[in-house]
Order: sequence, then C-alpha cells, then structure tokens
Amino acid sequence: MTETRLADPIAMEVFSNRLLSITEDMGNTLIRSSFSTNIKERKDCSVGLFDAAGRLIAQASHIPLHLGSLMGSVKAVRDAYAPERMREGDAFMCNDPYLAGGTHMPDIAIVTPVFIDGALAFFAANVGHHSDVGGPTPGSISGTARSIFEEGLRLPVIRLVRAGELDDDLLALVGHNSRDPDERMLDLKVQVAANLRGVRLVQALVQQMGIAAVSGAIDDLLAYTARRLRNRVRDMADGSASFTAWMDDDGLGGDPVAIKATVMVQGESLLIDFAGSAPQTRGALNVAESALRATVYYAVKTLLDPGLLPNQGMAACIEIRAPEGSLLNPRYPAAVGARSITCNKVARALFGAFADLLPPERAMAASLDSVPAIIFSGPRRRLDGHFVYLESMGGGNGARFTGDGMDGVHVHVTNTSNLPAEALENEYSLLVDEYALVDGSGGAGKFRGGLGIARQISATRDGVVFSTRSDGHRLGAPGLFGGQEGGRARLLRNPGTPEEEELSSKASNLVLMAGESVRLETPGGGGCGAPADRSLAALATDLRDGKVSRVAAERDYGLARVTAALAD
Repeated sequence: MTETRLADPIAMEVFSNRLLSITEDMGNTLIRSSFSTNIKERKDCSVGLFDAAGRLIAQASHIPLHLGSLMGSVKAVRDAYAPERMREGDAFMCNDPYLAGGTHMPDIAIVTPVFIDGALAFFAANVGHHSDVGGPTPGSISGTARSIFEEGLRLPVIRLVRAGELDDDLLALVGHNSRDPDERMLDLKVQVAANLRGVRLVQALVQQMGIAAVSGAIDDLLAYTARRLRNRVRDMADGSASFTAWMDDDGLGGDPVAIKATVMVQGESLLIDFAGSAPQTRGALNVAESALRATVYYAVKTLLDPGLLPNQGMAACIEIRAPEGSLLNPRYPAAVGARSITCNKVARALFGAFADLLPPERAMAASLDSVPAIIFSGPRRRLDGHFVYLESMGGGNGARFTGDGMDGVHVHVTNTSNLPAEALENEYSLLVDEYALVDGSGGAGKFRGGLGIARQISATRDGVVFSTRSDGHRLGAPGLFGGQEGGRARLLRNPGTPEEEELSSKASNLVLMAGESVRLETPGGGGCGAPADRSLAALATDLRDGKVSRVAAERDYGLARVTAALAD
C-alpha cells in the first residue's frame, strides 16, 4: 500500500460509498430474510468486505464489536485454506475464539471467497448472533460459565458450501446442537445467501471498473484512512494517561474486577496498554483478542474522528498490548460468552484515559457501559416447538460537556434494536408487563446522565427458563467534572408481590411458573458538571416529564433550586 499515491478526493468518496452500499445491501438482505427475532427484528448481525490479502475494505453500520468477528474469521479462513484450495461457490463457517478468530460462540461467521476471472480477489463475510448454540444454559452466554466447553458448539473453520453445494449433513449437525434447530439452519442459509448477494455486487463493480482500477482505489482508500488517523493523532500532544474501570465481579461473585487502560501518544502513533488489568476471570467475562481489537478501534475512531471510514487503515498507527493471562488476553480454555460486558468496560477505561488527553468539550461521562442481556426459553406460544428469546438491553448514555446523555440506548460496541412487545408476545409464551425508562437513574449534573431502561416480562406457561448476565448492580457509572454517578441496575423476581426477590446479576436457569415475572432495570449514565450549575429550565423539564422525582431532585439539586425551577 503506497501512501504517496495522489487520488482524486471526489472519486474516492464516490468509490467508498459504492463499497458501503454493497455492505448495506448485504446487511439488508440478511436482516429482511432471517427467521430469528434476534436478527430480523433486533438486527444483531454485521457484514463486511475484505480483499484477498484479508484487509477490511468496508463494514456496514451495524455492530462495532462484530468487526472483531469479521476480521478474525477471515484471517482464520485464509490461514486454514490456501487460495488454491478454495473454489468459486464455496462458503466457510466458524465461531470459535481460540480456533477461528471469533469473539464468542453464538456469533457464527460465514465467509465467502469472491473470484474474478478464476482468481481469488475478495471475501464477503457476515456474522449473525444466534440465540442458542447449545450448552447447559439457554442462550449460550451464561456469565457463570467456567470454561469454553460450557458455552455451546465450537466451530473451527469448516467448509459449509462446496462449489455451490450446501452440506446438508453439516448444517443439520450444527442445527441440532441448538434448542431451536430449525431457526439455526434457516438463519445459516440466509447468511450464505447474503454473502452471495455481496459476491454478485462486487463482481459487477469489477466488471464496470476493471480489477486494476478497483484494486488501486482500495489501496488509495486504505492509505487515506491511515493518513487521516495519523493526522488526528499528530494533532494531540505527546503524553500518556490512564484510567481504571471496574466490573461488579468476575462472573462468579467476589470483589470488583479492574480494567486499566493506558493511552500513550507518540508522534503519529498510539500505544494502548492494558497492563494492570485483572487476571482472567473465573466466569465468562474474558475477552478474546479479536474482540479487544474491535473495541480499541471503535474507541479511537469515535473519539478522534467519528467520520473515519471503517477499514484496515484504522489499524495502521495503533499498537495494542494486553498481558497474557489477563482477562483481556486469556489463556485457553477461559470462558468468553459474556465478553461484551467487559468490552464496554474497556471502552469506559479508554474514554476515561482519553479525557485527560483531549479538550474537555470532547469528553463524556461514563454510560451504563454494559450489555445487560435477558434470556427466556420454553415452549412456543402455539406449542409448535421450543423457543430461546434473547435480548440485550440499553440504558443511560453519559452526559457530555455540552448536553444531557441520551435515554435508553445501546452504547459503545453494541448497537442492536429492542424487540417490540408485539413481536415478543406473538412468538413466545411471554407477556411484557412494563417497558419504560427508570426515572431518576440519570446521574445529576449540569448536564444529566441518560436514563436506564426497565423491562418486566412474565411467563404465560409453566416451565419457562430464565437467565441473565448483567453488570452495574454494585457500581454505578462515574460522573465527570463534578457530575454524579448514574443509577445502578436491579434484577427482581416477582416484583411488587410478597414473593419479590432480588436476583444476582448473573442468575441462570431459573424456572418460572405461569404468572411469575422478572424485572431488569438497567443503569443510568453519569452526569457532567456540578449539579448546582444545571439550568432551572432543564430541571423543571425533568420534573414535568417524570425523568426525576421531586424527592430525588431535592436531594441532588437542593430544595431551593427545585422550588425556583417549579415556580418559573
């Protein structure tokens, strides 16, 4: 890749958008054609394009964390199969973090080689989060798993489609290691088809431009991305800063777990060092290398240049170090199923470190920085099979230097939609009792943190199994520049009844009878700036909208200010 090539900026912009349009088309095909609610409704999937050398050239605007699965799976396919062993019409499948560059087992990747005039030229790749791939706990993401052998079916790189012929026996093997085999097999077929859509679009692009022109434009694009990020780093003063984020526990209880990030700026380069982070955890909160890389790239892109194109050029000036045997570089066979909680805490540590290196107007208080997930499993509403319903929930975004945090959103490395109550109740033996914002959960400050989400669901049949993995139940999101901590998470069984019980954040395999319910309240974001500096108009709006109670407002902002706000 040559960085001195002069490229027409208009042509480069047109070409980059052409690549992005291909990935968006692939993603739309995957989402609209899938059968599981996790992909068709919640959009828990991602797609990307790579060149023959395995360089990422475009990723659709889906899930930042899936960048790790995409990059890792393509590398694994290239390592396992030389180009001469691949055939046009092949498709490869994998998910394993230790064998195939995955991040956890439910994220199954499909990688399809793209041939131009008989030669391997590109790869189309996608990853979908499958709601269950076996193991002792429905959903295959229990925070209490002690090894990868408790987290479902492990897939090294396997050829699922050979020269256009789908291996039905292999597909059945994967499907029947799930609690919902039909859904697994149908979604995998859709993933294969989505890549074929990408293959056709890439081949059409090459037919229009020629392979030499396309290859040259890709080199220009990646060189431009690398140079642009180097410029952003060069604009910063040389120096270093550290920040430590904390998780409630290691998945099996105990003391809080530290994630320490040190950011070092050296000319045009960034060194991200996680020395000082906790040893690998007993539970499933460990992070595979591919997931850590994706999180670092996300944080750097977000803080230094949000408009930066998501391609291999992002990696050119970033070095990542994580001590072997730590939770960010675990030794096999450490469990990794709940890695997204840890990745969002890694993002918190990186945002905290960068806050000391960037102007204050670019800083943000901590968000919920978790990925609370609820999983229900049982007989379908129409008794035509077994279901596994999985949903990762949002919460409060951290307040910024210039504004309140957003309420009820996914943050950092996740970006999925909620499952509408109507779809949930139509598909499953479940009833949504409440879906609301948690009033008062945003940290007080000049600018308030965003509110967490409350979701309460009850079983309509006996024998529904519930599991969860969450964080922020013991430690709230820290505020910034004098802002207060965000509200903490709570998990309740049968709330509001004499049988109400507060559950562990990593509860698993609880059997619910018809009429029993579970309520998860997710954390709020931290506030920014001193609460005494919040405008009376903003405080009055919060009170009128029910985003903070009068009691909480008087506690955080003072009786005199609350009285003055309501008098205006």
